[in-house]
Parts: sequence; structure tokens; C-alpha cells
Amino acid sequence: SRKPRGRKETRGKLVGTIPISARPAQAADRAVPGHWEGDLLMGGVGKGAVITLVERSTRFVLLAPLPDTHKAIDLQEVLTPLIASLPDQIRKTLTWDRGKEMALHAAIAIDADIDIYFADPHSPWQRGSNENTNRLLRFWFEKGSDLSVHAPEDLRRVAATLNRRPRPTLNLETPANRLNQLLHAA
Repeated sequence: SRKPRGRKETRGKLVGTIPISARPAQAADRAVPGHWEGDLLMGGVGKGAVITLVERSTRFVLLAPLPDTHKAIDLQEVLTPLIASLPDQIRKTLTWDRGKEMALHAAIAIDADIDIYFADPHSPWQRGSNENTNRLLRFWFEKGSDLSVHAPEDLRRVAATLNRRPRPTLNLETPANRLNQLLHAA
């Protein structure tokens, strides 16, 4: 088989990404708040998606709908204000997988004032909090179901339910309590 010559194929590949290996050590530690993991929870084909964000130290969850398409521009329009609305002390880094929906990551990073890192290909364990949260969310949002029907209020209600659920990883404290303690301490 011949080697292809000329231009390297870049279609569908993210450009200018910062790998997870460059993420500050404190983000891996979970002791320091403000480091988020993000992903899309996909509905059935053409049936919307939900942005899921999880704060690593508190396991606090934020959800936002992408009812129509999950192209990069749609993600940017919803994700940027969601992150920008977070208080400074809990807005440090975001780690995402290498999905094409993050093609506008550089603009999101600037506009939301957050450093964005990317997990290695085929390494979901590098965003373990998010993977676990997405598994929990399947209780409300079945695989293949129509996620476009969920209004922002529905998603806030689901997130609030999860954020009030005691977690073994937090010594049976709730993510909401843990986050409130952090914000009051600051």
C-alpha cells in the first residue's frame, strides 16, 4: 500500500488543542475546586443532546440543552455563557473529549475565561467524573431517546436532584453542600 502524499487529512480533527498532560497537577488532585469535565449526552439520531459539566472536587453537575444540532457553533453558543456565569474561584479548567463539537474551543476558552484541555483519544477514564455522571443521567435520559424535548427547567431540575444526592465519594455529603461550603469559604 502506498503512502498518501501531499496534504495531511485534517477534516474532523480538532486544531490547536492542549492535551490533558499539560493540565495543571492540581486539576488531577481533586482537592482544588474549579476544574470541570464536560461532555455531550446524546439523544437518538437527530434527537438533540445535553451538555453535561461536572466539577471534579465537589461532583457538582450543570446541564444545558442542545435541542437542535450539536455542531460546534451550537455548543459554543450554549457552553460559553454557562461557563462564564460561574464564579471566578470555581472557573479554572475544563477537560473535554476530542469530539468535533469542540471545534471552537479556542473562542470558548477566551470568551468564558477558562483553560480547556483535551483527554487523549479513546481514554474516557481521564474524565471519570463526567463518565460516571452521564451513567447516572441515563436514569432520566434513556439512550436513543428524544433529548430535544427537555426544556432548560427540566434539566435544572434533574441537575438539582443529582446535586442533592449524597455521594459515597464525598463521605455521603451532597455536591450542593460541598460547593456551598467552598463558595462561603472564599
